[in-house]
Amino acid sequence: MLQKVNFRPGFNKQVTPTGAEGQWTGGDYVRFRYGTPEKIGGWDQLGEDNITGAARALHQFDDNAGIKYAAIGTNRILYVYLGGIFYDIHPLRDTIIGCDFSSTTSNTAVTVTFPSPHGLADDDIVKFDAVSGVTAIGSTYTDASFEDIKFMVTSAPTSTTITITMATAETGTQLNNSGSASALLYYTVGPPNEIGGYGFGTGQWSGTASGPATTTLVTTIASDVAVTTVVLTSSTAFPSSGEIRIGSEDISFTANDTSTGTLSGGARAQNGTTLALHTAGATITNISDYVAWGESSSQDVTLEPGLWVLDNYGTTLIALIYNGKCFSWDSTVANATATRATVLAGAPTTSRHMLVSSVDRHLIFFGTETTIGTRSTQDDMFIRWSDQESTSDYTPTATNTAGTQRLANGSKMMGAIRGRDGLYVWTDNAVYLMRFVGQPFTFSFEQVGTNCGLIGKNACVEVDGTAFWMSENGFFQYAGQLQSVPCLVEDYVYDDVNTTSRNLINCGLNNLFGEISWYYCSNGSNIIDRVVTYNYMESALAKQPVWYTGSLARTAWADSSIYDKPHACYYTTADNSSFDVVGNTDGVSTYYEHEIGTDQINAGGAVTSVLGEITSGDFDITQKRSAQGQMIGAPDLRGDGEYLMKIRRFIPDFITQTGNTQITLMLRDYPNNSSASSSLGPFTITSSTDKVDTRARARAIALKIENTAASQDWKLGTFRLDIQPDGRR
Repeated sequence: MLQKVNFRPGFNKQVTPTGAEGQWTGGDYVRFRYGTPEKIGGWDQLGEDNITGAARALHQFDDNAGIKYAAIGTNRILYVYLGGIFYDIHPLRDTIIGCDFSSTTSNTAVTVTFPSPHGLADDDIVKFDAVSGVTAIGSTYTDASFEDIKFMVTSAPTSTTITITMATAETGTQLNNSGSASALLYYTVGPPNEIGGYGFGTGQWSGTASGPATTTLVTTIASDVAVTTVVLTSSTAFPSSGEIRIGSEDISFTANDTSTGTLSGGARAQNGTTLALHTAGATITNISDYVAWGESSSQDVTLEPGLWVLDNYGTTLIALIYNGKCFSWDSTVANATATRATVLAGAPTTSRHMLVSSVDRHLIFFGTETTIGTRSTQDDMFIRWSDQESTSDYTPTATNTAGTQRLANGSKMMGAIRGRDGLYVWTDNAVYLMRFVGQPFTFSFEQVGTNCGLIGKNACVEVDGTAFWMSENGFFQYAGQLQSVPCLVEDYVYDDVNTTSRNLINCGLNNLFGEISWYYCSNGSNIIDRVVTYNYMESALAKQPVWYTGSLARTAWADSSIYDKPHACYYTTADNSSFDVVGNTDGVSTYYEHEIGTDQINAGGAVTSVLGEITSGDFDITQKRSAQGQMIGAPDLRGDGEYLMKIRRFIPDFITQTGNTQITLMLRDYPNNSSASSSLGPFTITSSTDKVDTRARARAIALKIENTAASQDWKLGTFRLDIQPDGRR
């Protein structure tokens, strides 16, 4: 007899597939709408270029003329997107006039010599201007090779020299202190990823270094050279990244070429150690697993990534480098996209977070300085705000509303967002409601939750008067009352998330479908590669929490508001094809518009199929019996597995279907059996497929639905099976 197969919306990963009868257990690139699963919409690249580094902040606003801007902050450069073009508006730290260039034949490295200390470090950005005199006869390079071009610093061997990597090698006469140029030095934002470091017991605290491997040094390392590579006799037993000790000096590395024994991407004098001379044959110890004073070490220090906080004060973009300075960019000046952000006058110079209050218009800094301009006074729990309608006056007086406040519950400020009733402010342990009350106090602070701090600075969102966020110990919401959000994928997510990279977690709202998504790094990854989504609209309809997970990776997200569709950024380290930085090694980000078509469309029209798939829990049957023991009525699909089933056919049903869809029946006799070895199908389903005949027999069946190619879309209807009992064994 034909039986309808109905499933509750959302995933349940808290139980086994057998325990999840009548539910979905997993999938990818799917969502639920009106109780049924469907493939998510596609996305289209905005702009023809990839931008440099990891995009960590995305903020959209418009000016008085209705011109729409998208500000994107990467770990290297601050951009503004307008009309399909990315404009570099990154602030300049300094300009040094009179630097020159030298090269060597058959080498891509160029040494730049400055007339004064440059203060640059590896991977910083420098741009050259007013280049002249690069005229060495027969050289590959000319003035045009450097003029108005940005380079990533390859190394900084001394205080007055750097090396940069050219796109092509020197093939002619080498440059030798040739030419002159102005060097525009970009403010440093930080590394692309968040990594763990080692605390007490390393460096100047001595102790005993022990690790899984030791070897010897091949070439001598001078005491005053900032090497980026170290050649070992053998590096096969060393990790892919970590730290080594040579003598009394610690050196970090980010790559290990075991074929040549070369550790690269290095930085000297780590963990408080100092530069030293190391001769060939010196012993090298892996201290990536460091042990000091007879105790096992752990990665208890986090090296925070390069992050931005973006907001707008009217038509002015306010941009804060995380734990750094604050800048402003005026969108209304003539030829605004040719101007740069500048230091915001009067503002604190070191802060963890920043926010513009909506109605009362105060610029508020969190985790900031107790004395403006003195970085050493930064207090991670201290809040400072400007006078009303001012971004430059932070000195409290009897006639203004500037002020300060220090919160007590927690060790550091984590984040803040605007809400309907005020500002939600999180520490690492608590949440506060910050309300404007006017003089003399300006703001009131009410602690509304504890043991529910924010896991990462961007892991929160507000929807229609309710704040949602991810904590270290679960998901929470606040709408006048603190509540835990029940989550049927919670164990899966918290077992999967890389907590070392917690500050990279970002939350995105897609109000078109009622979705709140948290994008995070999975275990073993320091790059965002997972997402967990809570659908608050479906949860209200189903009267139960609706969650789902996937592999959509987005480092920054902006909901539809200024633009009609959501926008987001994707970051990869597998590609360094930045359009504007020569020698980039930090990877690139791509800017996408979502809910467009069925596929991923990149620059030039390159199509990548979005493969949506979903898998159900196991379902089995039971059979009613008469008093005489005879089977009566139709078998019940929500059974206890007393009988095996014979599946004669199934009838597919899709509300919408574009192209083909595949259906697989995964068969299992016992919970510990592998369904993969006894699957039936996949069956290709078209819009004209009436039924599929099968000859299957199993105690339990799970259903998998998927598309396998581009230009395919689907939304499931009511699936039906023709089944009958077929014995107990």
